[in-house]
Amino acid sequence: MPENLLIPSVDLRIGSLEEYNRRQKEKAERQHKKPKPRSCITISREFGCEGYPVAERLRELMMQKTGDEWVLIDKAVLEEVARHHNISEEILQTLGENNSILNEVLATFSPRWKSDQDYFRLLSRHVVALAEQGNVIISELGGAIITRHIENSSHFRIYGSETFKTATLARRLNIETEKAEKFMHRHQKLRDHFTRDFLDQDDHDPLLYHLLFNNDRVTPGEIAHTISDFVCARHGHV
Repeated sequence: MPENLLIPSVDLRIGSLEEYNRRQKEKAERQHKKPKPRSCITISREFGCEGYPVAERLRELMMQKTGDEWVLIDKAVLEEVARHHNISEEILQTLGENNSILNEVLATFSPRWKSDQDYFRLLSRHVVALAEQGNVIISELGGAIITRHIENSSHFRIYGSETFKTATLARRLNIETEKAEKFMHRHQKLRDHFTRDFLDQDDHDPLLYHLLFNNDRVTPGEIAHTISDFVCARHGHV
């Protein structure tokens, strides 16, 4: 069962990224002094929790509250970015060759990973570059781990019971409960292996996050509103 059925069209998010880069360039041309650091938000979730509805609603709320463009980034977007060299280069222009934050991130990579390290290194460069620009919501990608050194970042985790996650997957994928449960366990295991073996971290660790949300008891809309209120109060957007 393809996971991409759970993910909105990447074309819309690529379009918003292009618009985001265009506006960033215009602002840079207008401003002569260093702009105030802007917020970066990362959302992590257990597989089966409603991360994308949260991220999409959060982007809408942050644009309303700040009056600025915000962009939603996930693995699908970055993979598409890699196919568009001009977009990729615009993002990476914000990173110098000796970026200390990126160096700290790459230093955490496990030496056990060889063949995929260059690929994830490129993704990490994009994630760090976007996070430093701010006004970015990063979904998955080990975002809380990769951007933990960035001062203006805020990190959130969504978790839920096996019953809730299985039911959500069964409904969204239109499959039987038993298949949904197996699907959920398989993909969660892959994610756990990735963060443990590649990043030498456990993304279940609550100490990585500012707030945790129980998806059984809190809706995507409520989560998004809570995050937006928290970030705006923390970074002076209100």
